[in-house]
Amino acid sequence: MNISKNQIVKALEEVIYFPKHDNIINLKMVQDIKIEGNKIRVSIVFPSPDEPAVNIVSESARKAIETSLEGKVEVEIETLSEKDAGRDALSGIKHIIAVASGKGGVGKSTIAANLAVALGKQGFKTGLLDADIYGPSQPTMFGLEGQRPDATEIEGKTKVLPFEKHGIKLMSIGFFVSPEQGLVWRGPMASKALEQLFSDVYWGELDYMVIDMPPGTGDIHLTIAQNYPITGALIVTTPQKVALADVSKAATTFRQEKIYIPVLGMVENMSYFTPAELPENRYYIFGKSYSENFAKKLNIPFLGQIPVVQGISESGDVGEPVAMNPDSIEGKAFGELADNIIKGISVLKN
Repeated sequence: MNISKNQIVKALEEVIYFPKHDNIINLKMVQDIKIEGNKIRVSIVFPSPDEPAVNIVSESARKAIETSLEGKVEVEIETLSEKDAGRDALSGIKHIIAVASGKGGVGKSTIAANLAVALGKQGFKTGLLDADIYGPSQPTMFGLEGQRPDATEIEGKTKVLPFEKHGIKLMSIGFFVSPEQGLVWRGPMASKALEQLFSDVYWGELDYMVIDMPPGTGDIHLTIAQNYPITGALIVTTPQKVALADVSKAATTFRQEKIYIPVLGMVENMSYFTPAELPENRYYIFGKSYSENFAKKLNIPFLGQIPVVQGISESGDVGEPVAMNPDSIEGKAFGELADNIIKGISVLKN
């Protein structure tokens, strides 16, 4: 008997995916239909491979085809996750960089924001995900406090649209809570909120996604490391010995076998003071070469030094990251950091 794809599609229009209250054809869940004689193979994509609806929908699809064709066919139903089918929210992202620190107060969020801008300035499509669930600061650094993102329907699913500022796609939990509201969440709640920032946001195609991680190590780090394809981590520190001591903990965390993430390198923030009127002068207030020597000890590439300059904090406070001016002292420092990150990723690939 001659079987057409239109016959199969018409039969599958009767199969409802109840979580979305529509049929699997309208929801574009049918990835592929193959017909070889009386053998039919249908691939159906689900958000998660272990959700209860998988077996119900698969069996309903099989019965719908067999009934439509009067039982004269062999039907095979293949189930795929969105990730396996290349449909997940991160499928269009080439590289994901986790910006982390062993402790708070070292300027990690400032580094993440300006690294993203510096990558964008070099012509790369770049996104920034603020994963610092308990202390999101990127809305302030990009001048978007109090803003709420829009949503749209994409392939039958409601997706949140990231903000676009300074050429960077940006999303943060800070867009969904009041700046004055403290988040009192247990680990699983925070991890779930983070997962939604990944999966429910339409990121599109990006060359780089920069993730502003929470300080220290904990549930969020574990969630990200085990569930998302992180290309590598950048560890931020300052010259003080107490900050460097925590760098070792962060590096050790990423190097654990169960959550292994390559460490791209370490960057030293607040390295030296440079007066605006004497840009060639460098004053190492907290000491020189601490971080570089410590990086060698840990066998971590040392990727650069960011100076203590009033303009860095001021620009973040007014929503204009200093890397927007690539010709400034600070802009050049972040440009060099971006270059070193790109080189480090290239080494990993080879």
